[in-house]
Amino acid sequence: MNLRRRRPAIWALVIAATTATLVAGTAAPSSASTAAAGPGSAQRTTAAATGSFAFRTANGILPTWESSDVRITGVSPGSAISNFANTYAEVTLPIVAVNGSAHFAAGGFRLTNVDTGDFVNCATPVVDTKAKVLDCVTQGGINRGVFIIRSIATKSNIYGAFTRTTIYRGMTLRVANTLMADFLNDALDVNIFSPSVTFATGELTVNTRR
Repeated sequence: MNLRRRRPAIWALVIAATTATLVAGTAAPSSASTAAAGPGSAQRTTAAATGSFAFRTANGILPTWESSDVRITGVSPGSAISNFANTYAEVTLPIVAVNGSAHFAAGGFRLTNVDTGDFVNCATPVVDTKAKVLDCVTQGGINRGVFIIRSIATKSNIYGAFTRTTIYRGMTLRVANTLMADFLNDALDVNIFSPSVTFATGELTVNTRR
């Protein structure tokens, strides 16, 4: 997946609807068609889908964030819920469209330094199971491959009369690279993000018409 390519026109409706809750100054990219395919190759189409992408922070991650005044919250219709002991947080985002291996989520999540007010948005994320990236729209409508999917433990398909459900389990998530770790640390005025640490494990469930 080309992380910089412009997103399909059908996806512009999702971006317009879900990023309205973000603070001023955070804009979604303009709508456009999927990048043209090369000679002799078939162009994929974007189709409606349902399902969810959820991840839970790994052991020790949430307390580390908390010690640096960093909080994670959901952007509607996404959500972020922590347990009673505040040892982990679980983020859940609805899936609304799919294009090949790219799965489009609505809403998003936000990392905020509650002491300084600095924040980083991950709006309308795209989960690409082939490229193994979690692509975010950040402040200023900039597309960034902030996170990677280090590994996927299992993939299974369940076929119905008219639908197919695909489930990816055991998706280990990390900050993509040193550049993205520096971006997060600088934006949040902290020194806690590293590309060498698994910060969460996720699961993706996608329902599409056959």
